[in-house]
Amino acid sequence: MPTLPLPVALLVIGTLLLTTVIAGSLTSRFGLPALIGFLGLGMLAGVDGPGRISFDDYELTQGVGVACLIFILFSGGMDTSWQAVRKMVRPALVLATFGVLISAVITGFAAVMLLDFSWFQGFLLGSVVASTDAAAVFAILRSTGLDLGGDVPALIELESGTNDPMAIFMVGAALLFIAQPGASPLSLLPSFGGQMAMGAVIGLGLGWLLPELLKRRAYRASGLAFVVSIAAALIAYGLAEVIGGNGFLAAYVAGLVAGNRSYDARQIISTFQDGLAWLGQVVMFLTLGLLVAPSNLMDVIVRGLGITFVLMLVARPVSVFICLAPFRSLDWRKKLFVSWAGLRGAVPIVLATFPMVAGVPGAFTIFNIVFFVVLLSSVIQGPSMKWVARKLGIGAAVQTPLPPDAAEQG
Repeated sequence: MPTLPLPVALLVIGTLLLTTVIAGSLTSRFGLPALIGFLGLGMLAGVDGPGRISFDDYELTQGVGVACLIFILFSGGMDTSWQAVRKMVRPALVLATFGVLISAVITGFAAVMLLDFSWFQGFLLGSVVASTDAAAVFAILRSTGLDLGGDVPALIELESGTNDPMAIFMVGAALLFIAQPGASPLSLLPSFGGQMAMGAVIGLGLGWLLPELLKRRAYRASGLAFVVSIAAALIAYGLAEVIGGNGFLAAYVAGLVAGNRSYDARQIISTFQDGLAWLGQVVMFLTLGLLVAPSNLMDVIVRGLGITFVLMLVARPVSVFICLAPFRSLDWRKKLFVSWAGLRGAVPIVLATFPMVAGVPGAFTIFNIVFFVVLLSSVIQGPSMKWVARKLGIGAAVQTPLPPDAAEQG
């Protein structure tokens, strides 16, 4: 692709961002996650679309995805009310760890059968698609006017914020097993525990430090407060990774702690971070859309359908029912809805770039199948979320308040 003059390049980028937002808004009106619009526009701008932009830098895409996920998780933590989710901490953590593992194993077994993968390749694919994206779920629920209430949204929200580190760890483990077939899975358990503990500690520390800095007069009433919040998210991730912790967990915990403390700038920081998170989603999905050539997806339709349905109808429900069995407050209807609410989103596609960068055999097939799984999951589960909730008797329609003058006339 020829190099564009800087003003033209900036014009193209700005136009793409604005058009992507509009496309995401349009898809949301039809009960689909906004990511469908973001991805779709990226694919139209890509090599197979009218835009004809040739882009195949998986390493750059991975870097962009990681950077965007930091702010998405940090913002998600800030928007999470600890009072609302604390009762669901135990089931959410069980689902975010053992549930992810069970989903990965079942999906990996299907990949071995359907794709003729080795066991380690199958586990790699299963690990990549194992984590869920609650941001897409709640966007759909808001657009369809359904209020779940109770403990179900708290469970989904907390699970989604804490299950990404487990999926990332398992992807790293699968890559290690492929590179070193003799490696022992048991040898990784201390490493996993250390990564989670270190990430949580760093997140707690940065989450406590951010409000303390913003209480200072020089920051609390100026734009520098936004800069401090950006620095906190980046430092939480970077410091955790440098000392051997899980950076994504650190970013989420830092946001969770900072968002549940009291300080003057909390609301404006939360709004600012929400904007950054949306920008991150737009940039990430637009980049991922550019990376995918629709013609390559044609080769994986049948196998992609098989993996998708195993994940949606077998792996996810089995993992949910096994992990939530000890928790009597969650009846079978709630468990079934949590199973269906396991939409796949940004993280699986970003994780699918890891095998590409590592040069793993079959990585191109894994990437295209993961992309297909995310698209199909969004198209099938997204529009049906409201119908499933009503059939199961979960939640109620939100009543839109009348304008003041209309209320007076009534």
